[in-house]
Amino acid sequence: MRTAPKFEKVSWEVFSQNGERHVYDAITLPRRATAKSAGYDFFAPTDLEIAPSCTVTVATGIRALIPDDACLMIFPRSGLGFKYRLRLNNTVGVIDADYSDSDNEGHIFVRMTNESDKPLHISAGEAFAQGVFVRYLLTEDDDSTAVRNGGLGSTTARVGK
Repeated sequence: MRTAPKFEKVSWEVFSQNGERHVYDAITLPRRATAKSAGYDFFAPTDLEIAPSCTVTVATGIRALIPDDACLMIFPRSGLGFKYRLRLNNTVGVIDADYSDSDNEGHIFVRMTNESDKPLHISAGEAFAQGVFVRYLLTEDDDSTAVRNGGLGSTTARVGK
């Protein structure tokens, strides 16, 4: 069992489905801005132009290797949320520990919408989202034994199935 989380780039083969080689080569792994920052900043791999009321999806080229009792939660950078009402389309991204085992190597995508009335420009290399690792607890009667078999949205849960 992994004891500490780690960020890596996805392979070129996986990223090439969503981006160009020079973009892949320039990807920067997430990192904290200060010694007491909770979040790891995700950096834009390309320039992003987000018009008011428009949505973009960013292929970060990043995967997270996470301990079994933790997850990675993705949020917009606070300043962008405050100034541009930038929001993630799924409100908060939750990256499970087994996502890195999926067919897409756990490639993290961030889909966000500019809900302000002004255009938002994010330069390549600028922090636009942040990830916070969180440990969680299981109920004493938890009986989940399913294994992930795909990428994003592949673990649809149903009661009684």
